[in-house]
Amino acid sequence: MRAVLWDMDGTLVDSEKLWDVSLSALYRSFGGTMSRETRVALVGASAEETMVTVFAELGLQPDAEAMAESVRRLHDHTALLFEQGLPWCTGAPEILEALAVEHIPMALVTNTQRELTERALKSIGRQYFSISVCGDEVPNSKPAPDPYLRAAQLLGLQPRDCLAVEDSVTGAAAAEAAGCAVLVVPNDVVVPGGPRRHQVDSLAGLTAVDLQTIHREIEGRSEGT
Repeated sequence: MRAVLWDMDGTLVDSEKLWDVSLSALYRSFGGTMSRETRVALVGASAEETMVTVFAELGLQPDAEAMAESVRRLHDHTALLFEQGLPWCTGAPEILEALAVEHIPMALVTNTQRELTERALKSIGRQYFSISVCGDEVPNSKPAPDPYLRAAQLLGLQPRDCLAVEDSVTGAAAAEAAGCAVLVVPNDVVVPGGPRRHQVDSLAGLTAVDLQTIHREIEGRSEGT
């Protein structure tokens, strides 16, 4: 393991609950209510995918200009919530610090757009990350492998040299498709297992050595198949 590639929402910070607030407000502005099934489907989704789903559930015409305006409203509301402070996921600040002490490069790889990610980094600490890749900076966002391929490229590494840490079905699929070993830390959504995935209930108590071991075991399974 030569680098760790971190998802942001739901993995490092428990911001999915803040997205719940802003998404619910957007639905109310259209006179609707977001279903639980839709919210589960939107975990880890890009802004564009989110709005396609929202407009479909609300029965609205998928007008490109109206959807873009709704994305802007959603992000403005979420940005205000981010400014009030982002709650850490359990164990996240400790493992970031542990990896930094060991001088293991880290990247932030998120479907969240750059403008909002920059606000989040003020809370998380941009000093931990050698690079960051956002959903609006690649041709295709997660679940496509593009964000993780881009992160590995910027770090000068092969994806197989990296351990990706994800909480969602969308994110895990993206990292796996890129060729990364994946540590899955489910938050609100059940994530299926897989040969290149290792699941834990929480980041709490994990060390840099633990992540190295997890990466080595996943790569060992892959080599044995």
